[in-house]
Amino acid sequence: MNDQDNQGNLNKNNNSPSLKQSDPEKYAYLMSEAQAPYRGLRRFIYVGFGASGAIGAFIFFTQILAGKGVEDNLLNLLVQLGVIGLMVFLFKWDRKKDN
Repeated sequence: MNDQDNQGNLNKNNNSPSLKQSDPEKYAYLMSEAQAPYRGLRRFIYVGFGASGAIGAFIFFTQILAGKGVEDNLLNLLVQLGVIGLMVFLFKWDRKKDN
């Protein structure tokens, strides 16, 4: 038998129901993952970087309140707030694309 005959036999013997009919919940999950791959990983990164920015902003803010290197820490605080703002924007944009 050649490969074409084998392929024909596989197609003829495939009487199993499709994934769409057998498990619609799994099918919906797989379709959503195919349309937006790595969505969960992206959101995890957004939350992780946002949390990192929040911790950094808190540290720099407390150093500014203590009066330690106000000029340097003010610039660092602004960078951390920018990171937080960027992550919030990306997270919201990612959610908006889903709808």
